[in-house]
Amino acid sequence: MTTPPVIPQAAELSSLSHGELLDCAKSLSHTVADLTQQLEWFKRQMFGVKSERLRLLDSGQLCLGQVGEVALPAAPLEQEVSAHRRRVARNSEQDAGEAVPFFDEARVPVEVITLPAPGQSELSTDQYEVISEKVSYRLAQRPGSHVVLKYVRPVIKLRESQQLRCANAPLGVLEGSRADVSFAAGLLVDKFAYYLPLYRQHQRLLDGGIKVSRPWLTQVGQHSSELLRPIYEAQFVSIRDSHLIAMDETPIKAGRSGTGTMKTGYFWPVYGEHDEVCFPFFPTREAACVYEALRSKHRSDAVLLSDGYAAYAQYAKRVGLIHAQCWAHARRELFEAQHMDPEASQAALLQIQALYAIEDDIRAQRLKGENKRLHRLTHSKPLVERFFEWIDQQFARQGLLPSNPFVKALAYARERRAGLEVFLTDPEVPLDTNHVERALRVVPMGRKNWMFCWTELGAEHVGIVQSLISTCRLHRIDPYTYLVDVLQRVGQHPAQRVAELTPRLWKQHFADQPLRSDLYSTTR
Repeated sequence: MTTPPVIPQAAELSSLSHGELLDCAKSLSHTVADLTQQLEWFKRQMFGVKSERLRLLDSGQLCLGQVGEVALPAAPLEQEVSAHRRRVARNSEQDAGEAVPFFDEARVPVEVITLPAPGQSELSTDQYEVISEKVSYRLAQRPGSHVVLKYVRPVIKLRESQQLRCANAPLGVLEGSRADVSFAAGLLVDKFAYYLPLYRQHQRLLDGGIKVSRPWLTQVGQHSSELLRPIYEAQFVSIRDSHLIAMDETPIKAGRSGTGTMKTGYFWPVYGEHDEVCFPFFPTREAACVYEALRSKHRSDAVLLSDGYAAYAQYAKRVGLIHAQCWAHARRELFEAQHMDPEASQAALLQIQALYAIEDDIRAQRLKGENKRLHRLTHSKPLVERFFEWIDQQFARQGLLPSNPFVKALAYARERRAGLEVFLTDPEVPLDTNHVERALRVVPMGRKNWMFCWTELGAEHVGIVQSLISTCRLHRIDPYTYLVDVLQRVGQHPAQRVAELTPRLWKQHFADQPLRSDLYSTTR
């Protein structure tokens, strides 16, 4: 927040020189500009639309505090409707059958309820013939969907040798635990894919008649996460080997710093060219975290795509990476400065909008590789050059203070021109980091539900599980099926081939015949 300057009293003003009065006026002008920007931000957060969608100045939309009646278009008094006749259906909706079910019959358990025809119960089987059937479906729910697997192991005695024999107890993925692999996978999916905290899962178990302790649920989650750590690390290696690496950061409360207070740590999501994402956790937002996450060895043509945080530029310069920057962040600075200079901000936003329209054309034409690069050089490059020429013209205007939010937005873009132009020559580089921000949305969603992590180790476990579940979503893999399989497979799979268990490669090798829980054999 901006600290307001001390305003001299009237008696003090009379004794100030002309230069001192000018300095005082400039200081007050800077403060007014900063406070105006903060006020506009709070107005938008509390009352306005948070979307950054471009709205033209002549749209007729009222601003906050603007009083007046909106002239609505008058509804026509009369309207012509074509005459028609509709045939009355013979069967009502209640009697009609459903030809195509709304669910996957291979995955959803179905209980069949047969409704006899009127009077059928009074007839013998030789008095009627079933010629067809109609099927209707209703979606139902039980109070709890958990199942207890009861393994009965008979002890037998051989008559000849008097020897006793009994099957060994089944081995679980968590040694010595009563949790089946399906329960462990379901617990992780409920918490990290559907944001259901463990205390709510515990309440649901109690309501379903299952009495377990909340610490036991925590232990199941921790041990399962540790089993997945080698797969997470193998996926991170794949991301570091990518040609295009995109990175961002988002805060999370992790670890206690005192009574009733939590420390702020950071997830640094890293997105690779094969639609894989990892969420490494670090307790700070220091530049060293980027180096520790990405290491120093990369392909000679590797590109790092990020926002304008200086830590990324320092890292790229240090290890020799090409540093591309995000147009969406440059646009956001201009969007938030609209209240200071609406016309100029609109002009800038329209120029950036034209760049995105060209990207839409590229997707519509399905251009790849060299064709995509030539299309950008032909259509996007002239717009980019014109945009930065326009920025230079704005700086040449008189009366723009350096503290003006609009001037700061222009400076943000001009200082990052080299990074913003990388996409013109590399067809694999997107215009922005929006795909990373979509992937990291799971962390803010988690903050609203499970709120924080008790320990920094817990935050690491969140990053491990969320990395694999988010990557499953990107590759259209059911996270539950994937986790049930790999939790059983990771202990017996060769260590040098652990990369095959990452979601992208698992889909190729094991998705057709995944390992199932014993529960699957009892319900199919």
